Amino acid sequence: MKTFGILGYPLAHTYSPDYYNGRFRHLSIEAEYLKFELENISDFPILLSGYPDLCGFNVTIPHKQHILPYLDAVSEEAQAIGAVNCVRIERRNGHPYLTGYNTDSDGFRNALLAFIPAGITHALILGNGGAAKAIRHVLHTLHIASSTVSRTPQESGQIGYSEVAAHLSTHYLIINTTPLGTYPNIQSCPPIPYQLLTTDHYLFDLVYNPSVTTFMQRGAKAGAHTCNGYAMLLGQAEKNWEIWGL
Repeated sequence: MKTFGILGYPLAHTYSPDYYNGRFRHLSIEAEYLKFELENISDFPILLSGYPDLCGFNVTIPHKQHILPYLDAVSEEAQAIGAVNCVRIERRNGHPYLTGYNTDSDGFRNALLAFIPAGITHALILGNGGAAKAIRHVLHTLHIASSTVSRTPQESGQIGYSEVAAHLSTHYLIINTTPLGTYPNIQSCPPIPYQLLTTDHYLFDLVYNPSVTTFMQRGAKAGAHTCNGYAMLLGQAEKNWEIWGL
């Protein structure tokens, strides 16, 4: 039986096994999709050797960048982004050959364009992990300038959370790429000045479990428009399906 899965830590929140296993059953495909909860990426070779039928897997927090040294090839877009969330495995001369892709970009682009109106030119990206890299890349291709909000701003173009208020009069799109608010810690949210948000602001949360996060609730209370990451999840899943040849 072909095996697929998702690699990350923790994985209590993920809908991916339900989605893929349900689709496998519906299409009568002999395959399974598993959770590979791996705290340390250094244990990845052991995991790989334990699943000789593994044909591909997704990568989520915190390993979208950590996985790169373990890959044999990386797609051009994933190289430009600097992070991978989808891996295809082929067998060459009896050995696994791993190619990395970034399908977050596909899912996010389509979901974002269905959510925001034309004319938004500046965005704030909350967080600076692997998902944030894909978001930054997509915004650049859409000619939306972005600033990254980090707890420890170090690079050019990054600001701290204490500086967000000064940017809200020009940055009307705010994207949460952090895991804050993800099940089971649903009460947490990024520390931005929600009371300064208006009906001109659009909050996109990459979190999809719960469907309405505290980030979204507090934004909506101030009048902002909100969207969760479920449409993005479905969009990148379609691209994964294509990459895996299913």
